[in-house]
Parts: sequence; C-alpha cells; structure tokens
Amino acid sequence: MSAARACLLAALLVAGSGQAATPPTATAQREINGLMEALAHSGCRFQRNGHWHEAGEAQRHLQRKYAYLHKRGLVDSAERFIERAASHSSRSGSAYRVACPGRPEQDAAPWFRQHLAELRGR
Repeated sequence: MSAARACLLAALLVAGSGQAATPPTATAQREINGLMEALAHSGCRFQRNGHWHEAGEAQRHLQRKYAYLHKRGLVDSAERFIERAASHSSRSGSAYRVACPGRPEQDAAPWFRQHLAELRGR
C-alpha cells in the first residue's frame, strides 16, 4: 500500500471513528431518490473529473456511488448523500459541476441543496 493511500485510509478511519453506521430513514431515502430523479430529468449536464456527462448517465453514476455508501451505512440523510456522493469525485477530490440550459454553470453541491430545499417545500 502506498504512503498516500495509507494516509487516506487513516484519515477516513479517524473521521468516521465516532460515527456508528446508520441506514437512512424512509424520509431521507425519499429525498435522496427525489434528488436522483431531479438530476435525471433536469436536462443539465454533469461534470466529473474534467468530463461532461448527460443527466441520465450522471444519475446512474451517483446511484452506484450511493449504493456503495449505503451498503456501508455511510449515508443516513440527504445532506450526507450530497456531501459524500454528489458533490465531488472520490477519486480525484475535484468538485462536480452542473450546467443547465439558460443558467450559469455551478458546483453540484449547491445545485443539489437547492433541489433538496424544493423537495422539502422551502
């Protein structure tokens, strides 16, 4: 194992050391599904690791990422989904970007937080 990989693993263990694995509540699961649907039907393009992807492809990628985190009990809320799956690449650390027709390009995290607020009726 490389030194960089060992440091990353140690940091993840320390960061998660006080947190028990908790599955998402039914409400959180509905919100996460709603965010996935919002992306899939947005007509926006999604950038990860320097490459643009259509919304449906981006949704499928985030679904795989979410399944990985869910299996390990690491996503217990929609906010955690945004933080851990939908805001940046776990491979490169680069922020995901969203480009929607007629709107300025933006980081994905605020885009998802806005849609979460809309799902919650705020």
